[in-house]
This record gives sequence, C-alpha cells and structure tokens, in this order.
Amino acid sequence: MSIIPQLRPSAAASLSAGVVIPAHPLALTAERALDERRQRALSRYYLAAGAGGIAVGVHTTQFEIRDPEHNLFEPVLALAAEEINNHGDETIIRIAGVTGDTAQAVAEATLARSLGYDAVLVSPRVAGADEQSLIERARAVSEVLPIIGFYLQTAIGGPNLSRAFWREFAAIPSVVAVKAAPFDRYRTLELMRGVAESGRADEISLYTGNDDAIIADLQSEFHVDSPTGSRTLRFVGGLLGQWAVGTRAAVSLLKTAHLAAAGDAEALVRLNRSGADLVDLNQAVFDPANDFRGVIAGVHEMLRQQGLLEGTWCLDPNEGLSLGQAAEIERVRLAYPELNDDAFIAANRDDWLR
Repeated sequence: MSIIPQLRPSAAASLSAGVVIPAHPLALTAERALDERRQRALSRYYLAAGAGGIAVGVHTTQFEIRDPEHNLFEPVLALAAEEINNHGDETIIRIAGVTGDTAQAVAEATLARSLGYDAVLVSPRVAGADEQSLIERARAVSEVLPIIGFYLQTAIGGPNLSRAFWREFAAIPSVVAVKAAPFDRYRTLELMRGVAESGRADEISLYTGNDDAIIADLQSEFHVDSPTGSRTLRFVGGLLGQWAVGTRAAVSLLKTAHLAAAGDAEALVRLNRSGADLVDLNQAVFDPANDFRGVIAGVHEMLRQQGLLEGTWCLDPNEGLSLGQAAEIERVRLAYPELNDDAFIAANRDDWLR
C-alpha cells in the first residue's frame, strides 16, 4: 500500500487558515534570458509583503519555461525555494506548477519535491486529455506530493470540467486544496458542489483563482449537498496572478475578508468598498478586452512601473502588451494606491534588488 504524501504541519495550518499566494512572474532581460537579480527581488517582495505562500512554474511564470530552448523550470523553482529558505518562515507554503502528460507531470513533481516544495498545482491544460485521463494523471502525481486542483479558464486553454470530475478529483486522498479559476460563476459553483459531494470538503482548502471576482468569492457562502447533508463552503484564500501585484494590499484585504466572514460588519463595509476598484484594476492588468492576450505582460508592466522589473518581455516574442494597456495600468495604479503597494515597494526596492 502506497504512503499518502502529507504537507508539513506548519504549511498545512497556513493553507487551511487561508493565505495570500501570489503566482510568481518570470523576470527576463531584453535578450529574454533569466534576470536572476530581479527574479529574487520579486520573491523577496512577496515574502516581505506577508504572502503565506508562493506558486512558481504556473501560468504567470509562463508555461514556456519548460521548453528545451529555455530550460528554466528548475532554475526558477530553485531560486524561489532559496529565497523562501533565506526568509526563514516555516509557515510559507511552497507550491510548484506541473503540466504536460502524466510522465512529464510526475517528473516535474519529483523535481519539485527534491527542491523542498510542499505541493503541486496540477494544470488541466493537456492536449487531447479527457476528464478520466486527467483524473488518472492526478492520481499518479499525488503519489509524489500533495496536489492542488486547478480549474483554468477556457480563454487561456483550460477545459470545461464537470461536477463529476471535481467529485472524483477531490476524493483523491492527497488532494489538499483546489484553486477555482474558470472565471465563470456557474462553473465555480459546480466545482464547489463536486468537492462537497466527494465527502472530503473538511480536508480540502478552497482558494479563489477568479481574478475578476476576488472579493465576490471571498464573501460568498456556497450552500451545497454532501454525503452528510447540506453544508456551507467558503473560499479561505487566493492563489492569484492578480496578487502578483499589490501583494501587501492583498494580505490586508484577505484579513478584512476573514473578519467580515466572522461577522464584523465594519470589515464587510470596507471589503465591499474595494470590490469594483479591484475589478477595474484587474481589467487593466489582465486585458480581457483583448481575450487576455496581454495578461502576463500586464503583470510585468505593473511591476515595471514600480521598478521591480526592467521590462515586460515574455519568452514568446509574440506575447506583449495590447495597444493602450500600459496607460490603463498607469491609470489604475495611480487611482487605487491602497491596492497597489507603490509606497511599500519604493521604500524597499533597493534592498530587494541588492
């Protein structure tokens, strides 16, 4: 009988309580080579901002890091792990994204385990895969490290996944969390219902990845059926590309959301006040007007304007900002200073870039 991989107790406690987990971008030079100094600076920013975890090798890090001509998957995971080690906080959750077919995903999870990662976020973007093959792949990966499910929006290659899929996925013993990012309220609800029907909802932490509905998700109560009767599920935190910017502000926002969920009426008012502002910020960064073509470059542009990145270069030279996107990002950065960390970054940037 195989041993079920377990999270470190301190990491498990953080994940269950609910934390801010930014999806780590990739810092590149103008020649599209890894900029190690700025890559480290980003990790230092997230840790100093109070993030409870970091996710590396995910969509925001660019899936192309795995391509042989770049061969950056191991280097970027290693750099983030080293910075987390240097930070010295055992509660920080280390998450690696894995993708590809079963053999590739297992190999990536094995590498992540060797670098000290706690869990893997399993991308559902696999060419030609159906739901059952995704389940079988997840079971194989789950024998290496605890796994986090991922409902990826269709605009960037994610498949539609049924409630039955999420019920079977959540039943895998080493599933510790699920990230809901279909950018669709109906599909988000079906995910929640599937997790509840698995009978393991008490063992699985629910994280929003719906960057266009962060506050709505953190406020929502999902009244769903489970094998033991009707119950209420909530998102406890977020694993988000949006939280790769304004991370310190996100930590404050999540604290407010937790207070509101516990019945603090003033916290609920403060949370509601930020809702539309955060959506406005997200539309500038994520570029939905152009089917999200500028999403990764948009994250880069915010960080470039704040001096953490030198440019917006992506590994794919065809990927970049949409027309007018940089100006939109500047607009929302200046309009919502309480959501963007400008002052915090300015005060600490030189130290992080040392």
